[in-house]
Amino acid sequence: MTGAIQSVITIVLFVLILGALVLIHELGHFVTARLARVRVLEFGIGFPPRAKVLRAKGETLYTLNWLPIGGFVKLEGEDGNDADDPRSFASQGLLTKLVILVAGVAMNVVLAFAIFTSIAWLATPFVGVAFHEVQAGSPAATAGLVPGDAIVAVDGQRYEFFGSESILDGLRGRAGERVVLTIDHADGTRAEVPVELRPPEEINETQGALGISSTPDAPFEAHFSGEYTGRDLPSALSVGARETTRALGLILDGLSGLVGSFAADPTAAPPVAGPIGIATQIGDVFWSAGPILTLYVAGILSANLALVNVLPFPPLDGGRMLVIVLKRVFGTRISLRAEQLTYLVGFIFLFAFIIWVTGFDIVRELSGGQ
Repeated sequence: MTGAIQSVITIVLFVLILGALVLIHELGHFVTARLARVRVLEFGIGFPPRAKVLRAKGETLYTLNWLPIGGFVKLEGEDGNDADDPRSFASQGLLTKLVILVAGVAMNVVLAFAIFTSIAWLATPFVGVAFHEVQAGSPAATAGLVPGDAIVAVDGQRYEFFGSESILDGLRGRAGERVVLTIDHADGTRAEVPVELRPPEEINETQGALGISSTPDAPFEAHFSGEYTGRDLPSALSVGARETTRALGLILDGLSGLVGSFAADPTAAPPVAGPIGIATQIGDVFWSAGPILTLYVAGILSANLALVNVLPFPPLDGGRMLVIVLKRVFGTRISLRAEQLTYLVGFIFLFAFIIWVTGFDIVRELSGGQ
């Protein structure tokens, strides 16, 4: 397959995944607004300009729009106007407003949990390790292993993606023993290779049980052979909850790192990816690890979207919730004009941030990902 075709498929994947995640988010706002009897003026698939009206019956206009990333929900009175209309967003009580706004975040968390649980239940990938350096005189060299090989199993034991141990852990635990490694060679063939591992007393920081090395120029890489396993549903639910919590924690750490990086040096590359970087990462995972791991990345992105949207920064959902609470506390001292101006300024800063991050994405791509 040519690079051009791969790029097109990568772009389509990015649009489909991100679009679906945003659409699920907006569906949360839509459903809760309808349940609260708030008038929904429009439910749009994609972003304007409008391409087609899908359904015009009833009080909600369903539209298809030209920019195919995500969607939007337009509520009566969401800009603070029409407060006298009992079915407008502006006329609702504080709790109702907060529930409608937080529903999108909740939908993305639920989606992340559902994705992780489904993978754990039905199709957990087995994962091996590929290596690109073999130490001279090591058990690996003696057994004929070469850079580019990948270890799939140790004495028939395979290691799954959600497991607590890796193949490298398994090798360390078998130090001094004679084992049979299942090896995937770079040419696509598979072989069973007997190896006498180093004894524990010969293992140190520079040499392990087998004698394969990881360096910045030749790191260990996860190897996915396209083989899967599953587990019972209760165990899968537990894995789903654990992975959702872990994803949210990783994203929170990433946001903290972003703030620290920007404070230390605003000109340095941020430790996060923008749209181009995310699309590249999705493509890399799809072409190297397959659709199941691509779905796993979608779960992480869904958790990402949830956590980012709950941040107290207008015009994100968290920012809107903050403004609504402040209006309840300070009343008319926060005017409608001030509220709308807050959202406008927040949108400008958010758009500028996306452009800033995207600039570094482009630089990374032009410099070979560095």
